[in-house]
Amino acid sequence: MKKVLIITALYVAGLAVSAQAGTINPGESTECKDANSITVQVADIPNQANEKFGYTSNDRGTGSLVVWKSANATTVPLTLGPADDNRSLNAEDHGKTGIGVMGSMGRSKVVLTRQNAFSRGDSIGDIAGLVRFTNTGTNPVSVACN
Repeated sequence: MKKVLIITALYVAGLAVSAQAGTINPGESTECKDANSITVQVADIPNQANEKFGYTSNDRGTGSLVVWKSANATTVPLTLGPADDNRSLNAEDHGKTGIGVMGSMGRSKVVLTRQNAFSRGDSIGDIAGLVRFTNTGTNPVSVACN
C-alpha cells in the first residue's frame, strides 16, 4: 500500500512540474502532443540596462528554451529576444568594437507550424508527436498548443 501511495505522489509531483502548455517559469517544462501549431512567447519584461554594456539581471527580457521532439529524438535550442540587438554596444562605445549595426530587434513570439511530409528531421519544422519545451532562461515563457 505504501508503494502505491509513493508512486501516486511522484506521479502527481511530475504532473505539477511538467504541465500541458501554459506559462513555464525557469527550470520548468511543458509539452504539446500532435499539435497543428505551437505558439511560443516570452513574457513582456522591460529592458532595464543601467550598465555600460547593457547587461541586466533579467537577460534583457530574453526567453531561452530547449525544444525536444519525439518524432526524431532531436533537441533544438530556441531563443526569443524582443529587446535584443547589437545597437546597445554601438551606442555606448560608438562602434569601437568594430561590430556594425545589423538586423533588427528580436522577436517576442514565434509560431511553429506542422509541416506534413517533412523530410529533414533535425529541423524545428517537424512538430509531429510529442514536443517538450524546457525553460532554460531567466524569464517566464508561454507555450500554447493549437
